[in-house]
Amino acid sequence: MDTILTQMLSLYPSLSASDEKHALTEVIQEVTLCGLSRAGFFRDAAFYGGTALRLFYGLDRFSEDLDFSLVAPDPDFDLKKYFPALESELGSVGLNFTIEEKVKTAESNIKSAFLKGNTKEHVLSIYKDELSAAEINPFEIIRIKFEVDVDPPPYATFENKYRLLPSPYQVKLYDAPSLFAGKLHAVLCRAWKNRVKGRDLYDYVFYLSRNIPVNMPHLKARLVGSGFIPESYDLTRDALITMLCNRFATIDYEQAKQDVQPFIADKIKSEIWSVEFFTDITQSIIT
Repeated sequence: MDTILTQMLSLYPSLSASDEKHALTEVIQEVTLCGLSRAGFFRDAAFYGGTALRLFYGLDRFSEDLDFSLVAPDPDFDLKKYFPALESELGSVGLNFTIEEKVKTAESNIKSAFLKGNTKEHVLSIYKDELSAAEINPFEIIRIKFEVDVDPPPYATFENKYRLLPSPYQVKLYDAPSLFAGKLHAVLCRAWKNRVKGRDLYDYVFYLSRNIPVNMPHLKARLVGSGFIPESYDLTRDALITMLCNRFATIDYEQAKQDVQPFIADKIKSEIWSVEFFTDITQSIIT
């Protein structure tokens, strides 16, 4: 007999143990969103980031984390109060997961938690695939980071969207121009250290290919909040293009390609990446 999980997983092609783990992770993300919705989380918060872009706007790459932002600042926001509802929602569909809050060692506007469950246990119980499960370390953990920005930058705009599985629910999320602003902030300001995050570049290409405009007031608020520009800076389209092209001139594109390839099915899509490619496509940005 089909369960809710098998119905949801049937929507994903499964060619390997890696495909199964990616599909399972994404289904867990959707069950989590449903649980949060039913617990009233989206009265105060909105969904954003790569997973929001994948689930609700069609981004064709896998995304690991769940990123949320409060609609209005609230330093006393209690993330833990949603844990019982989440564990109950996950358990109701046969997922054996725990939720742990991440204790911050430094002051931060981000409150974090982790969803954790045994990979092999879930592959065996859901897929009944002993061959795939045999390839998995018995101690391997599915680990999904869950973060909430409790002091969000202003000027984001939102929309409500709906999903039918595991049960009909509503999610408040950043609209596409506000999501694009958040991604541009990441491209310009993320400290990549020794590993360029090619996923940022892949998403950037996705936004441009859909002709999605940038929420410029929200982008400016993010850049000012990061100390990247002063409040007095006139963030025009030309200024943004110059900033982006300067950033693209510094990137190690081979590292960027290596970063994104585990998350995409069509590896060829990133082969064209270069300074010239990103400089050229940036001229089409809409503000």
